[in-house]
Amino acid sequence: MRLMLVALLALGGLSLAQASLEFSELYSKTTIRGVEFSPKLQALNGKSVQMIGWMAPPLKPKLDFFVLTKAPMATCPFCSSAADWPPDIVLVILPPGRTADPTTQRIRVVGRLEVGIKTDQDTGFVSLVRIYADRIEKAQ
Repeated sequence: MRLMLVALLALGGLSLAQASLEFSELYSKTTIRGVEFSPKLQALNGKSVQMIGWMAPPLKPKLDFFVLTKAPMATCPFCSSAADWPPDIVLVILPPGRTADPTTQRIRVVGRLEVGIKTDQDTGFVSLVRIYADRIEKAQ
């Protein structure tokens, strides 16, 4: 039975873990019209994923959402113009009532991926890619 499970996992027939998504896998190209979502990103839409990155400097001490970036940022992206933002960022939204503390350590975010333009009604923040986090932990 165990061998069969291992074989199914190897063939992609079953998945016990979240799909891993890298920042380099978000977009397939950038044109004058904007970015084009990669086939992998589109295939993972609505599924559980994990991403490793850095929490952008936040505006407040307790966070119900934050921006995940591929490299540490020295300044708060919310305090800059949209032109200063890196193109490959991911909005991370925590479940209602849960908060996270700001950190300068590399983190792993696990949760449901959502792809497409969306404006948050409370903050006015516009995002292309979001993760509704189930878990946030220090990355190894």
